[in-house]
Amino acid sequence: MRAACGQLSRPTHETWQHGGVTAATHSSSFPGGTASADSADAVLLGLDPEQREVATTLRGPVCVLAGAGTGKTRAITHRIAYGVRSGQLMPASVLAVTFTNRAAGEMRGRLRTLGAGGVQARTFHSAALRQLQYFWPKAVGGELPRLLERKIQFVAEAGARCRIRLDRNELRDVTGEIEWAKVTQTVPADYPVAALKSGREAPRDLAEIAQIYGTYEQLKRDRGMIDFEDVLLLTVGILQDRHDIAEQIRTQYQHFVVDEYQDVSPLQQRLLDLWLGERDSLCVVGDASQTIYSFTGATPDHLLNFRTRYPQATVVKLVRDYRSTPQVVHLANGLLNQAKGRAAEHRLELISQRETGPDPAYAEYPDEPAEAEGVARRIRDLIAAGVPAGEIAVLYRINAQSEVYEQALADAGVPYQLRGAERFFERQEVQKAILALRGAARSGGNDPLLDDVVELGSQVRAVLSSTGWSTEPPAGSGAVRDQWESLAALVRLAEDFARARPAATLADLTIELDERKAAQHAPTVQGVTLASLHAAKGLEWDAVFLVGLTDGMMPITYAKTDEQVEEERRLLYVGVTRARIHLSLSWALSRTPGGRASRRPSRFLNGLRPGSAAPGAGAGSAAERRARGRVRRGPALCRVCGKTLTEAGELKLMRCEDCPSDMDEGLYERLREWRAAQSKEQGMPAYCVFTDKTLMAIAEAAPSEEGELSMISGVGGRKLDRYGADVLAICAGQEVGAGHLDDA
Repeated sequence: MRAACGQLSRPTHETWQHGGVTAATHSSSFPGGTASADSADAVLLGLDPEQREVATTLRGPVCVLAGAGTGKTRAITHRIAYGVRSGQLMPASVLAVTFTNRAAGEMRGRLRTLGAGGVQARTFHSAALRQLQYFWPKAVGGELPRLLERKIQFVAEAGARCRIRLDRNELRDVTGEIEWAKVTQTVPADYPVAALKSGREAPRDLAEIAQIYGTYEQLKRDRGMIDFEDVLLLTVGILQDRHDIAEQIRTQYQHFVVDEYQDVSPLQQRLLDLWLGERDSLCVVGDASQTIYSFTGATPDHLLNFRTRYPQATVVKLVRDYRSTPQVVHLANGLLNQAKGRAAEHRLELISQRETGPDPAYAEYPDEPAEAEGVARRIRDLIAAGVPAGEIAVLYRINAQSEVYEQALADAGVPYQLRGAERFFERQEVQKAILALRGAARSGGNDPLLDDVVELGSQVRAVLSSTGWSTEPPAGSGAVRDQWESLAALVRLAEDFARARPAATLADLTIELDERKAAQHAPTVQGVTLASLHAAKGLEWDAVFLVGLTDGMMPITYAKTDEQVEEERRLLYVGVTRARIHLSLSWALSRTPGGRASRRPSRFLNGLRPGSAAPGAGAGSAAERRARGRVRRGPALCRVCGKTLTEAGELKLMRCEDCPSDMDEGLYERLREWRAAQSKEQGMPAYCVFTDKTLMAIAEAAPSEEGELSMISGVGGRKLDRYGADVLAICAGQEVGAGHLDDA
């Protein structure tokens, strides 16, 4: 069904959607109806035409280009279930691969409900580890080396052995560089050249990182340990060297499904190729517009080149968005319409299938605490209007932004949870609760807690009351509230389970919990989610607050190349498409109250937020933009006390000499060191580079982009062109060397 322009038209009441199709996302934890039907054809009920095409195309290579919210997981799980139910696929011959334990757990849960419980659904690492554990004695001999759970401690020790001191941030970033090197199959000796060629923003000198990397590998060998990347590397090595083992795996697994294919790294693709051999029974699912992990080695090239590699492949596009309202989808499409590069050329124009909703809200605040307080107030209003706290999320660019929102939500009495915290089933209170439920199930009618309690939900509430659950949540936030929320999530899961299976017993529930624990399929905790945009990938909420949307944060300061900036745009796109109904976008003009209001809204919102010009509109030359930026209206006022400024030094600093300074002392010293090097190299007095007052003004403003730097008195057009890149890099915390400037 196509409209004249080639876009999918909206379905009428006479089409497949009339009374049949169900939401592609946000489904119940325990779906019933057609999902649990016995026939193969029943598995196809409720699928739209494109999802049905995915489900019924079981042979040959298949590429599914699936936009956000279009039901890709639904399509591929129903594909596997249809193949199993129709007898075309043997459950044990299918391997479904995805990227997170949560996604794999969700897929296993759906397949189990659809009657395809024997299918393996795992992450690349989990599947490889099982194969490595099984074949290691045969291929190598002895026991498999122990798995290193947290490599950061070994990286710290490696740095110490190399006499290279790493602070906490450098330690994390160097660890990330080692992971990138390994998934791109780069050995320590080759790291400097590979990192330079790839444009890596390395936290230390490349030679130093290579030295730490080599020492880290030696430490693991000395102690008989391997890390997660080694799991893939060793599996690849065995499959390449031992054709008998490779054939044994290929005999076992004959059909492959790969979700989130745009995030595949070169190493993962190599492993997939070895699993496949010369066969082409492969179904991949992805969206190039959601490629946000290139810093880990992920690349959308495998997805974009799929048709080149498999000219006979069936390609299906899923563009019907069941998740978000037309207003949210319109903004998401608008973001991608401004995108550039190869991924942008393959963007999907989403078509919302939901009823109309509220327009996205835009809010500007004077400073970050005010922004957090404003967001907390709006969240409190949404909860009062009936939106569950667990259906609300606050998403930010970096984890360091969470603290001010944690405080604001706590002050507002709003429960919250940090994404990426301890796994649900590993929490002490959850383990204790499950033990209590298992004990009560074994005791049956002999448990006094269950006297005169018949209904399953009531039984669970009675048992959990002995472990700390109550009908009313405790006041405030913190550990006590977190524990209550975990138990409340178990209560809600039991109630859902009882509704889906009215005859279920307490023993049935404990079996369900054991299966969910094995699958890491956790219930939803009822608290506002605080998460980074990267951590939010694959999740969705009724209401989403995208915060801190300023240039320098979105896109992040260290996104320098066009390719890096475009990935930042895709990251914002992922954030927007997490929202079902309510979407709020906000930014603060200053970091702290009373600070200089030098920040600007994210350039990605230009032409989308009310009152903003489209990108490039009236841009003019760089000199013209700087000239416009310097126009001042009215007298210059002290940004601290508000007094009119007249002295040249005060005008440069935009504050009275005796007013308190918020200057970053460390930044000021780094700027002075850089200036001294420039002065020596160019054979001129230091003040000819920048005066002390200008350096102080830069250190106080800490500009994140050229427009902000150009606003500082003493930074003229010529100096901006000559020194701007260095100064902005120093302000971003990067190392800058001398001797690479042009003489212009």
